[in-house]
Amino acid sequence: MEIKEEGASEEGQHFLPTPQANDTGDFQLTSIQKPPNEPQLEFILACKDLVAPARDRKLNTLVQVSVIHPAEQGLTRYSSTEIVEGTRDPLFLTGVTFPSEYPIYEESKIKLTVYDVKDKSHDTVRTSVLPEQKDPLPEIGRSFLGYASFKVGELLKSKEQLLALSLRTSDGGKVVGTIEVSVVKMGEIEDGGADHITTDVQGQKCALVCECTAPESVSGKENLPFLNAVLKNPVCKLYRFPTSDNKWMRIREQMSESILSFHIPKELISLHIKEDLCRNQELKELGELSPHWDNLRKNVLTHCDQMVNMYQDILTELSKETGSSFKSSSSKGEKTLEFVPINLHLQRMHVHSPHLKDALYDVITVGAPAAHFQGFKNGGLRKLLHRFETERRNTGYQFIYYSPENTAKAKEVLSNINQLQPLIATHADLLLNSASQHSPDSLKNSLKMLSEKTELFVHAFKDQLVRSALLALYTARPGGVLKKPPSPKDSTEESCPQDPPPPMRRQDSIPHHSDYDEEEWDRVWANVGKSLNCVIAMVDKLIERDSGSDGSNGGSNDGEKDPSVADSVITHPRDISHFQEQNDLKGLLESLHQNIQAKKRKNVEIMWLAATICRKLNGIRFTCCKSAKDRTSMSVTLEQCSILRDEHQLHKDFFIRALDCMRREGCRIENVLKNVKCRKYAFNMLQLMAFPKYYRPPEGTYGKADT
Repeated sequence: MEIKEEGASEEGQHFLPTPQANDTGDFQLTSIQKPPNEPQLEFILACKDLVAPARDRKLNTLVQVSVIHPAEQGLTRYSSTEIVEGTRDPLFLTGVTFPSEYPIYEESKIKLTVYDVKDKSHDTVRTSVLPEQKDPLPEIGRSFLGYASFKVGELLKSKEQLLALSLRTSDGGKVVGTIEVSVVKMGEIEDGGADHITTDVQGQKCALVCECTAPESVSGKENLPFLNAVLKNPVCKLYRFPTSDNKWMRIREQMSESILSFHIPKELISLHIKEDLCRNQELKELGELSPHWDNLRKNVLTHCDQMVNMYQDILTELSKETGSSFKSSSSKGEKTLEFVPINLHLQRMHVHSPHLKDALYDVITVGAPAAHFQGFKNGGLRKLLHRFETERRNTGYQFIYYSPENTAKAKEVLSNINQLQPLIATHADLLLNSASQHSPDSLKNSLKMLSEKTELFVHAFKDQLVRSALLALYTARPGGVLKKPPSPKDSTEESCPQDPPPPMRRQDSIPHHSDYDEEEWDRVWANVGKSLNCVIAMVDKLIERDSGSDGSNGGSNDGEKDPSVADSVITHPRDISHFQEQNDLKGLLESLHQNIQAKKRKNVEIMWLAATICRKLNGIRFTCCKSAKDRTSMSVTLEQCSILRDEHQLHKDFFIRALDCMRREGCRIENVLKNVKCRKYAFNMLQLMAFPKYYRPPEGTYGKADT
């Protein structure tokens, strides 16, 4: 089972155990002061004057970030930057962020290790716990350049919260360059905020003189109590990308589990149990039935009892689950977890860009909602339903068979009846209350609502399906005689063009009851209508009596409305941009329709247009594939970078680099690690040859993985 909390040696941004009073010794730990629900610490990195092992060697560098807790003896690898190619002065776009739940303090120590990556295809950064003083293990495809370390408190208390640290070799002697660490506070205006970082190196593509400005913050909007209450175990990543006018934008990427992944399935199963128990009780209350129908009832009761027992067993197992709130892709075949969504996470991107308001973009990622436990050898849901319908037609249920359309209609009728019945009682009480208070306006309103709900109630009961069900029930009674078989009105065209079967007559019947009187059913609802008319007449008399006692107090001004007010509402929209949005949306919908009709293989434009339309309508975004791990990761990261380009002016030369940052060191590679204990997307070269260009992962991030 992959539901338990991940071990410290396996997870990317895992949480160290919170130190207890008896294991901290003399440590007095100082918490980091931060706004509620904000990350505890975020910083960005840059190196200068790195020394290459060989004079003609062009460095391809990355920084590995590790944490040493004051109460721990081990060093925990936490995260790393992207690889910056071909420069001795790399400026890293991937920053470091510690979520609010992470146990980091001012006394915690951060170690920064710089590597020269020689072969990206072999470079896979794994997280592990090492003894504090032990040198890093040799890594395939990379070589150690130097390291530096600092305490969190030193960074927070430094001038402008910036440290310039010397990088030293493993023996602590030779200086091989400098690394700069700068605290980032998204949503806050920086004093004199300007980072003057210039490079003309080809690997960095352009000169960057990036001014940091801070528009309106969304931190207040982000702190939604309900949303924060259902999210847990966040994985956070930080980036800074240049805009088209050479200013910085900052991006915080967060991926969180939801406690609803288990809560909602448990509530759903409880509802299934309740519904089946109610169904059993209703069947038992039908009273005495002839042997044929009684056997059918026993079969249904037995089946419902089996389903209830199965649901109760699953509910018991789900109640035992603690710790992590997601089902990994490797657990999708487990029966006790079949109701739990696969690998469900909320992916959020918070963008803080110059001259624009901060923005949040949410996508829910989840594995395909298929019955993986049952397998697929017997076909999918459509085939199973077709087989079920065929069996119902050809078994003892044929006399009470309803088509799927009529079954859906019957559910709708029952739902309407169950909703309307309490509403009628409520409006009747309100009507009595209004009458006792002598309130004409309230009386009229209550009567109007009571009349409408009663008419809907009568209309629901007069449906042909209800009549057919009553006839079928009467036929099932001992001694019942049905002169016309109960066939719903809507299904006449679907029935076989044969002569109707002869009337069903029970051979074992007790003395015959009188034939069922259909006209009696109609008389019931005619009486309901007459009763409603009586209520209406009584209310009219009450209003007339109250009006007469009040006398005539001035003329009525009904209908004397100022036409200019209505005209202003019609002819003057509140927001001119609304029409522009409507036109944009219409164009997008037309484009989506054209792309759907186009005979084009792997037309990914459909996904992008659908996502854009959904965002413009403030809809809820879902992205899924079989496990929500590999293809979903490519889709989500591409969508995020496209949003940065189209909505926040991401520099065109940095689109691919931003995409690689998110795929190599972002939340989605951490998602892969959570699911299969390996930082590799499960693609092979043959698959990738057929992938559209922008859906291919960076070199070194894919390969064989047990999924």
